[in-house]
Amino acid sequence: MVALLDSVAVAGFLDRDDAFHPAADALVRELVGRERLIVSVITYAEVLTGAVLGHHDQAAVLGFFADLVDAIHDVDRRIAERAADVRAAKPSLKLPDALILATAERHGADRVITDDHRWVGVLDGPQVELLPGAA
Repeated sequence: MVALLDSVAVAGFLDRDDAFHPAADALVRELVGRERLIVSVITYAEVLTGAVLGHHDQAAVLGFFADLVDAIHDVDRRIAERAADVRAAKPSLKLPDALILATAERHGADRVITDDHRWVGVLDGPQVELLPGAA
């Protein structure tokens, strides 16, 4: 099984003060070693930006990606093309979100962990699972 983590799931895991911390912490701990954890390079950049801005400890962020994430997937031409289709079909999605969803689909994720209800039902493949407490 392959689970793609969205930025909110990663940030929630890393930040004890985050509203999603209890849910993200429990879920990541449950998945590590049981499923392959993947992220998009978009998530990697978003969470690193949070570290640079002082929201997370940079060493903890880098350690998370090095130790717990099995793969950080780049955006290639096929992902970009699929993201364009996804965004055209659901214009309320932001481009980074469409790129993350297309990454999940392209790399065989069985599920996508996020807090964004707009992602539900967008793809036929990976199941979108909302973190408990997501609106």
